[in-house]
Amino acid sequence: MIAKRECGKLERQLVASLTDACEQAKAEVAGFVWLTHCVDYQHFPESLVVIWVFDTDAHLASALKGNAKQRLHDFTANALVDAGVALDSVTHHIDFDSEQACQRTHGGDWQRRLRSRAARH
Repeated sequence: MIAKRECGKLERQLVASLTDACEQAKAEVAGFVWLTHCVDYQHFPESLVVIWVFDTDAHLASALKGNAKQRLHDFTANALVDAGVALDSVTHHIDFDSEQACQRTHGGDWQRRLRSRAARH
């Protein structure tokens, strides 16, 4: 378990690194709009998930079929290294979603969607 003070510091490092990755992805990946992360610091780093969000299901599907998926994995891996997070495999800590899917299943309520996603992990 990580001490509360360390959690705050790590969270700030993650946000800064992931923000940089987000800006890079916006410039390179069609349809990508934002990212977020979910983490339970009592089960860190196993609980960490970075979620890349696209505007539409079509853009998401296209990204997952093409080079963009690998590019987003690379952005995630680099951001986590920059934040000082060491993982055996980044793949298990990455997920993808779309604004369109959230609107369809959760009425656009991202807080509710992310809570339900966290409950499944």
